[in-house]
Amino acid sequence: MSTGAAVKSIREHSVAHRLGLLPGDQILAINGHRLHDVIDYRFYQAEDELELVVRRGDQVQALHLHKATDEDLGLGFFSPTFDGIRRCRNDCPFCFLSGMPRGLRPSLYVKDDDYRYSFLFGNFITLTNLTEADWRRLEEQRLSPLYVSVHATEPELRSQLLGSRRAPDILEQIRRLGTLRIRIHAQIVVTPGLNDGAHLARTVADLSDLHPTVQSIGIVPVGLTRHRPVTCLSLRTMSSSEARAIVAETRKWQGQFRRRFGTRLVWASDEIYLLAGARIPGGRAYEGFPQLENGVGLVRSLLLDWQRIKRQGLRPSRVTPSPQGPNPVTVVTGTLAAPVLAPALAELQSLLDRRGKATRFRLLPVANRFFGETVTVAGLLTATDVLESLKGQHLGQTVFLPRAMFDSAGEVTLDDATLRDFQEALGVEVHYASQLSQIVQVLCQAPS
Repeated sequence: MSTGAAVKSIREHSVAHRLGLLPGDQILAINGHRLHDVIDYRFYQAEDELELVVRRGDQVQALHLHKATDEDLGLGFFSPTFDGIRRCRNDCPFCFLSGMPRGLRPSLYVKDDDYRYSFLFGNFITLTNLTEADWRRLEEQRLSPLYVSVHATEPELRSQLLGSRRAPDILEQIRRLGTLRIRIHAQIVVTPGLNDGAHLARTVADLSDLHPTVQSIGIVPVGLTRHRPVTCLSLRTMSSSEARAIVAETRKWQGQFRRRFGTRLVWASDEIYLLAGARIPGGRAYEGFPQLENGVGLVRSLLLDWQRIKRQGLRPSRVTPSPQGPNPVTVVTGTLAAPVLAPALAELQSLLDRRGKATRFRLLPVANRFFGETVTVAGLLTATDVLESLKGQHLGQTVFLPRAMFDSAGEVTLDDATLRDFQEALGVEVHYASQLSQIVQVLCQAPS
C-alpha cells in the first residue's frame, strides 16, 4: 500500500513552489487518486483543476489549485515508485543476479520484475506477476512500450527457463497488451542446448506473428558468472560456431520480415556478432536502435560516432600542442570490444598527430576475474579487476574507463569505486567515456 509520494525537491517558481510545498511533504492523492509512483503523479496532475492531499508531519490538508493543462507541478521525488519495487518471483537458472558474489551493495541484489520500471526505464520484465488491477491500470494509463523477457514461447519450455510453473501463456499476454494498444520490445536470452535451434526459430516466428504489438525482438547470449548456483540444468555459454549460426539465421529472418512488414524486426546483440567474428551491421540496419540499452547496436553507435569525428575533423584551435613529445593515454575496455576499439584508436592517434597533438594510445583489455572470464563486456568490469590490471603499468598522463562500468548516475562502479578513487589509486587524470568523441573532447579541450 502506498504511503504517499515523499517530496525531495521543488523547482523554483513552479506551481508547487507557489503553493508553499516543502521538501519532506508527502503527496497522498491527486483528485482522489492515491499515488503509487511517478507515473500516477504525471497522469493525474495533467488536469487543470486539482485537489492535492498533502501530509506535513502529523497534519493532513487538502489544497485546491488551477493551472494550465499539462503544466507540471514541479516536484521531484526520492524514488520513482512510492510503494516499493515489484520483485521477481521466478527462479531462472541463468539469472545473473543469482550469480552475483556476496559483499556488494544491497541494491544490486534486487530482482526487479516491475512493469512500471519497464515503462519508465526500459527494464526487461517477465509479465508473470501482473494482477487484474495491474491490467486495468495498463488499460487506463496505456503504459507503452514495455520491455518483455520472453526467452521462449512454448509454455513448458518457458516455465522451465523461468523456473516457475506459474508462468502464464506469454503469447496470450502479448495479445492482450495489443488489444490495449500497448507495444512491446521482446528479449530472448539464448541458453545453448535449451532454447536455441528450432526452439529459437519458433519463438521468433510466434513473436513476429504478433507484430506490430511486438515492435522489436532482441537475441542476446546467456551470461554466466563463476558464482552462479548449482542447478539441475546443464548451463554453458555460447560458442563461436553457435553465434555464427544465429547471425546467419537472424539475417535470413530480417530479409523475410522486411518483405512482410517493412521492418527487420529481429536483431542479434553485438556480443553475438563479436563472438561470431561477423561484420557489425550498418547504422540504417538497426532502424533507430530500438534495443540499444540491451546491447543491440552499441558497437555500431560507437563506430558512427567515430565516423562523424572523421568527417568533421579536429579544428586546430581546439588542439593543445604537445611540446614534450607524444602524450601517452591508456584506454580501458572489456575483452569483447577490444578488437573493435583498436583500429579506431589507431586512426584517432593518426588524426591527432596530424593536428599537432601527438598522442600514443594504449588499449588495455581487462579480463573479468570478479565474475569470471566468460563475462567479457565492459559494463560488468569492477574497479578491483581494473586496478589490478593497471598496477605497475606505464599509464601516461590520462586514463579513460568505460562509462558502462559506472551506475546510471555515473557515480560508482559495481564495487562502489568512484572516479576520485581511481585517480587517487593511480596518480593520474582519470575520465570515463562511452564514445570516442568524448575522448577527443577531453584531449582536445573542446567545450562541452
